[in-house]
Amino acid sequence: MTFSISGFCERTGMVGVAITTSSISVASRCPWIRAGVGAAATQNVTDPSLGNLMLDGLEHGQTPDEVIDQLVIQREFIEYRQLALIDAQGRSASYTGAQTLGTNAVVQGDGCIAAGNLLITTNVPQAMADSFSSNTQMHLAERLLVALQAGVDAGGEEGPVHSAGLKVAHIHPWPLVDLRVDWADDGPITQLMDLWKAYEPQMMDYNARAINPSAAPSYGVPGDL
Repeated sequence: MTFSISGFCERTGMVGVAITTSSISVASRCPWIRAGVGAAATQNVTDPSLGNLMLDGLEHGQTPDEVIDQLVIQREFIEYRQLALIDAQGRSASYTGAQTLGTNAVVQGDGCIAAGNLLITTNVPQAMADSFSSNTQMHLAERLLVALQAGVDAGGEEGPVHSAGLKVAHIHPWPLVDLRVDWADDGPITQLMDLWKAYEPQMMDYNARAINPSAAPSYGVPGDL
C-alpha cells in the first residue's frame, strides 16, 4: 500500500525520499534522512524505528547491504517489512519480507532505489528509477517528486493514494526540505508538488535565519520592520 523512491544527488551530496500511500500521514513514519549519511524508507506494515536504525548503521560505517543484513537477522517480525536504503555515496540495498502485501518490487537505479507494495504492476519502481535517472539537473526534491509521479503514471498501487511526503537533507542536521500532505481525497502528489513550488523560493532564507539571523532576509510578516 506504499511506494517510494530514495535518492542521492551526486552534484550536491543531498539525500532524500519521496513517498506516497493510501493511508494517512505516510511522512510521519516511513521516510528518514540524515545529512552526509543517507536516506531510508521503512514501509509495508511499517516499523518506524527501523528508519533511524538503518541510518545509524550507515553512520557507524556499515554498507547498506550490511545494515539490511543485520536488521534481517536481529529484528522480530522483519518478514512484514519492506525496507529501502541508500547512502551518501549512492550505494543502496533493500529487503522485502515474505509477508509484504500484494504485488511488490524493488529497483536499484543509478543513485536511487525505488520500492513498492500492493502495486498495480511491478513496472512501477522501474518507472520511478528511470525518471530519476533522466532528470539529473533538477533539484533533488523536484527530481524525487517527478519520479514519484512517474510511479503513479505507471499504475501506482491497487487503490487511490491519499498521503505523500518529501524529505531532503543537505549539510545541516535539520532537513533542507520536509513537506507533506497528510490526507487528500485526490491528488496528494500534485498538492505536494504545489507545496514544493511555494517553498523552494523561500528555502534558503529559512536556512540563513538558522545559521545567522542578523544577515538573513526580513521575515515578511505583519509588523516586521
